[in-house]
Amino acid sequence: MTDDPKTWLTAPAHKKLVEEYEELTTAGRAHIEDRIAEARSHGDLRENADYDAAKNEQGLMEARIRHLRYLLDTAEIREVADSGKVEIGTVATVVDEDGDEMEFFVAPSENKIAGMLLASPDGPLGSALIGAAPGDKVTYQAPGGEFTYTVKAVRVYEG
Repeated sequence: MTDDPKTWLTAPAHKKLVEEYEELTTAGRAHIEDRIAEARSHGDLRENADYDAAKNEQGLMEARIRHLRYLLDTAEIREVADSGKVEIGTVATVVDEDGDEMEFFVAPSENKIAGMLLASPDGPLGSALIGAAPGDKVTYQAPGGEFTYTVKAVRVYEG
């Protein structure tokens, strides 16, 4: 029996990861093979910077492919119910002590959305927000000090 933790993904995040995986395992691998073949044609591999760079790029790409495969194998794609509280998959509108308002998408980093602040449930802010309802104050410790936010609103993220 395995205790692999599930990776919570929105449907759009899952689709994006599947597309990246497919791109890397097809066109990405073909591109690297071409680069390695070209570098080999330059002669002595012991002093061939192009070959070293292509092999390094291949190693990084294969590591990314393994990571994507793991994420996809452990993915839990689900919709979030509107409980009125902050939970994974919700957007929390918060106000800091200076009155500045911000929105955070509370989800694992694999769900990152361009232009939207992300609060990972494993991070200090995300873990402080989980379970909070509008009107609640949350305080968390971060490298820059202690911060307090008041939760103004919570809504389910709809990608």
